[in-house]
Amino acid sequence: MTKIQKIVASAVAGASLLVNTALPVFATTITITGNGADSENEGEELSLTQTTTITQDNHADIDNNIHVDATTGGNTAEKNTGGDVSIETGDAEVGVEVTNVANSNSADVACCGLGDVDVKISGNGYDSENEVEDLKISQSTTLLQTNTADVYNYVDADAKTGANEAEKNTGGSVEIKSGDATVGVKLATTANANYAVIGGGSPAGTLSAWIVDNGADTDNDIELGLVRTLNIFQTNNADIDNDVYADAKTGKNEAEKNTGGSTSIETGDALADVTIDNMANFNWADVDCGGCMLTDLFAKIAGNGYDSENEIEAMLADILGVYQTNLATSGELDNDVYVDAKTGANEVEKGTGSIDGDPSIESGDATGTVGIDNSVNFNSYGSEVPTWFPELPDFQVGFDWSLFLAWFYGAFGA
Repeated sequence: MTKIQKIVASAVAGASLLVNTALPVFATTITITGNGADSENEGEELSLTQTTTITQDNHADIDNNIHVDATTGGNTAEKNTGGDVSIETGDAEVGVEVTNVANSNSADVACCGLGDVDVKISGNGYDSENEVEDLKISQSTTLLQTNTADVYNYVDADAKTGANEAEKNTGGSVEIKSGDATVGVKLATTANANYAVIGGGSPAGTLSAWIVDNGADTDNDIELGLVRTLNIFQTNNADIDNDVYADAKTGKNEAEKNTGGSTSIETGDALADVTIDNMANFNWADVDCGGCMLTDLFAKIAGNGYDSENEIEAMLADILGVYQTNLATSGELDNDVYVDAKTGANEVEKGTGSIDGDPSIESGDATGTVGIDNSVNFNSYGSEVPTWFPELPDFQVGFDWSLFLAWFYGAFGA
């Protein structure tokens, strides 16, 4: 008497990648010292560069097509003579649940200090020219996290009970009773989350520049530049389309042309309940590299001889850029819901009952409920993980820097 159909569809796509890197710290020492009179000594166009680039890219294309039809009833009792006629239809219930989880990136990158830099021009002879020029030390960290989710959920859920016929019966009572028709549809889509932490790691280095104890008439210059650039790009693009057709019907019973006794039709309840929950596009980034470029800067010109020219030029730059972009406009987040709950449409006609028997029709309740919750486009930059940020799967990828260096030196003889 009871017919239940339930569909559970789950689609999981994309990846969660945790990158945790600790980068080496280099020490740099440049010394021009102990050179004779009238000498020219130069360290020019020296460049030390350390670059870290992390790219995480996910694309999910999820398409769920679900059609569920639960029908009970369609019974016929006709042309019977003597006794009562009774038709009872069970319940028709359809439950559809679709859960889509797609695309998450997680990165934990340690800051890397530039190491200790020591530049010294000292003890050079009379009328010498000594120069450390265009010493460039640069560090660049770039983190790219990109997610694209294209999710399409199509659900057609139909529950029907009733459509019974009791006609042309003679003698006794005629009773038709239809069960309840219930449709429940729940769609939940969570897509596109980027999580980035850059902080900690190696201790900061020191910078020392010395021009000391050089002879008379010397010309001594130190020119250096230190640049650290850190860029985080977090981009999400979500295209979510939900089409739901939920149809719950009970009733459409007919009791006609019966003779004798009473005629009764009772129709159950029709309930259609649709819930859609879309959550998409989350970015969170935290950068805590304060002081990891340099902790101490020391420059000294002292004890140089008569008529000497001494100069230290230093350019220090620390550039931080955090770019968080989400795209989920009204044209890309589309919920189309059609809900139809019907009960009734019963017919009692042309019946000849007893003197004390009256025709009776009782229809149940028809209820349609639709709940849609869209939560899209969240950006946060700060030290605390926001409460709205979804929990990421626990996949981890580690990187052993010592193994990389062993390969590097072996391959290139560095």
